[in-house]
Amino acid sequence: MVRRHAAEGHSEPDPLREAEHEFTAAELRSQAADLAVWALAEEIGGNPRGWYPLVELGRLSLAEDPEGAVRRFTTAAERDPEGRALAEGLAILRGAGMPVEALGLGVGHWKVREHTPEVGQHLVRAALEADRISDAKQHLRALGLHPDRDAVAKLRTELEKEIAASERRAAGT
Repeated sequence: MVRRHAAEGHSEPDPLREAEHEFTAAELRSQAADLAVWALAEEIGGNPRGWYPLVELGRLSLAEDPEGAVRRFTTAAERDPEGRALAEGLAILRGAGMPVEALGLGVGHWKVREHTPEVGQHLVRAALEADRISDAKQHLRALGLHPDRDAVAKLRTELEKEIAASERRAAGT
């Protein structure tokens, strides 16, 4: 909602600024939306239970300050007992091509019996993306300890296929 409202407020680009910086109208709207989200996240991110604003700040700062982003994801993960913040942070890091950083964050904070199974899924995939097949197998075994057997079973089949495909690639077949 904040993103949409900020973008709507900047629907008409400033021709001087656009020419000077070669920004398109869409880029200006996106920047305005990011700035509005940043400001709101900064404002409410101080709440000791608020984890989502920190995830957003991490996402927004990832390109320019990857270490700061990981710190924000870490704090968010520590605030969320269900693991949703950790899963979001891992997804963002993986999406940014940072599987090793995702592994570091996940291994240090994953509580398999308490967190959503999605955390384990991201850890297995981050390990595969980092060419750490043995780590991926270990995380998949750990995921088996999660109390929601049905959710794990749904993930296990797909993750086992991905591990097998990575093993074949590694073997050159």
